[in-house]
Amino acid sequence: MEALEAKARRGRPKQENSLTKENILQEAVALIDEIGLEQFSVRTLAKRLGVFPRAIYWHLSNKNALLSAVVNHCTQGVDPRTPPSDWKGWIAELLHSYRSVVRRHPRIAPLIASQLLSNRGADLMLADRLLGVLEGAGFIGEKLLSAFDVVIAAQLGFVTMEHAALPEDDYADWAESMRETVADIDETSYPHLARYRESLANRHFILRWENGITVPLDTSFNRYVFVVIQGLEHLLQAQ
Repeated sequence: MEALEAKARRGRPKQENSLTKENILQEAVALIDEIGLEQFSVRTLAKRLGVFPRAIYWHLSNKNALLSAVVNHCTQGVDPRTPPSDWKGWIAELLHSYRSVVRRHPRIAPLIASQLLSNRGADLMLADRLLGVLEGAGFIGEKLLSAFDVVIAAQLGFVTMEHAALPEDDYADWAESMRETVADIDETSYPHLARYRESLANRHFILRWENGITVPLDTSFNRYVFVVIQGLEHLLQAQ
């Protein structure tokens, strides 16, 4: 078997012999950053790497495995440095660190939020640490499990909404139609939206035509983190 594998390696083009999983993931992330998930394909990635698609499959068995690995690759380094004994500070750092990752690679946001295949690329060590931090804070039983879900949802939810993908076709027309929709909000039918229209327009959820790449929701995110942690503290203290 080893002899056959060695013979196969000798028969590969030079680029394929030098290809590594790390090379593949670096170029996959760069390609997704450039063209987005909808246009991304293994064939396009292979062309960028100068290899046949089969060379990628020697390292990652299929497209789902590749995309899962991309998630893991992009989210490395979010493990908080705050001591676990400071559970509120630890969780706050986790949420801010994860947002920083998504801001660097906003086009992976749909993959993280809406596709379960990203679970295969989840950082199990970080998930284990989160459970330990919550346990150390005093969460037990169902409270512990609920708090775990809350933190994961908080980690993924806001930032992936903030960096939701923009329409790729006729974006200018779509953006203009959104501006018109906001401008035409009727005071009689929507009195509260009309009252806060100027403050909401393109700066808060629902009434946006740009995403967090160009219009980040920094103040709202900071308050979101505060509310999440306050809610967890209330849950911890509740009977």
